[in-house]
Amino acid sequence: MSILSKALSAVSVGAVMAAAGFAAQASDAGTLKDGRIGYVVADAHFAVHQTPDGQKECPQGLNPNGPREIFKQLWPNGGTMEQTILKRQAANAYPAEHPPQFPYIETSGTTALGLNLDGKVGPKDFTSPEGEKGIDNAFYRVTGCNTGFRGPDGQVQLFASKFLRRFQYNRMMIELSGVDSLADDSSVDVTIMRGRDPILLDASGEKAAPGGSQRIDMRYGKMLIQKLHGKIEGGVLTTDPVKDGTWAWQIEGNHPRALQIRDMRLRLTLTPTGADGLIGGYFDVNTLLDWTNGYATHHLAYDRLDAPEFYWAMRRVADAYPDPKTGENTALSSAITINMAQVFIQRSEEPVALREPEPGATRSAAER
Repeated sequence: MSILSKALSAVSVGAVMAAAGFAAQASDAGTLKDGRIGYVVADAHFAVHQTPDGQKECPQGLNPNGPREIFKQLWPNGGTMEQTILKRQAANAYPAEHPPQFPYIETSGTTALGLNLDGKVGPKDFTSPEGEKGIDNAFYRVTGCNTGFRGPDGQVQLFASKFLRRFQYNRMMIELSGVDSLADDSSVDVTIMRGRDPILLDASGEKAAPGGSQRIDMRYGKMLIQKLHGKIEGGVLTTDPVKDGTWAWQIEGNHPRALQIRDMRLRLTLTPTGADGLIGGYFDVNTLLDWTNGYATHHLAYDRLDAPEFYWAMRRVADAYPDPKTGENTALSSAITINMAQVFIQRSEEPVALREPEPGATRSAAER
């Protein structure tokens, strides 16, 4: 190649790089309005690291005992409804009063997704797939060998995300304010809130597309508005923990629930069109049980997830917030992986009047 050709090639490469940088800046400027940018959750799962065959994390296999299997073992010859079905339903509703009777396989291995919540590297901590040590994710010990929490076909994995796009109750958003750049900013404010409008979808109808708009739910969602402070380094947002966080997440019709997360914080990789990463913290054991029991028994049966054994497994591995009276830990370290699409958050000086249902009509769970 001649010197002239090399020079022209260098100029071309430089021009392409400059154009790419200009495009990024232009895109950044297009979505940052008065130092603000919003994102809406489009996909979410509990953080579960899994290998293709599951042998590294589950050498004993996946949990074999679900509602059907346990029922057959308890009552091989059947029995009255009172002494079989109703008795087991009582155990599902009040598992603390029914000690575990069947084994529950916990996750092995040393790799997990999540965050270092306590800033330490302990003997029970994991290492992230990227090599970060000190990852706290006790809930993964309970979920990693359960079919329901594993992708792509687990019922929890599937519906927990699918219903994000169906139920208005799940329309969780964040808004960054005081932002100078999505690449680096030493101080930004983050507001968590809930939106009121359907998510803009792409042509497939299954994935969220950036550029939609959302009004803020200031009526039923007012209690979900939370303020956090953070910083952006290398395009990654990290927030300081808040002592008591709340994250609305409905996984089944007519079962609207919110997770209680102690020391909640975010770590998200930001772009002008999306934000992907983790919500981490210590999740309340009883809240997690209630959240999981939102699934119908047949859904739990598909994935062999039995509520009482699941509950006692959580209590065994709980690693934070001891009960003042008993000293037993009441919360588990965990994380939710989330994917968010950029959204324009609308504000109005006047309160928006919500249409009231007709006399005698009931409001659906998705409308509440």
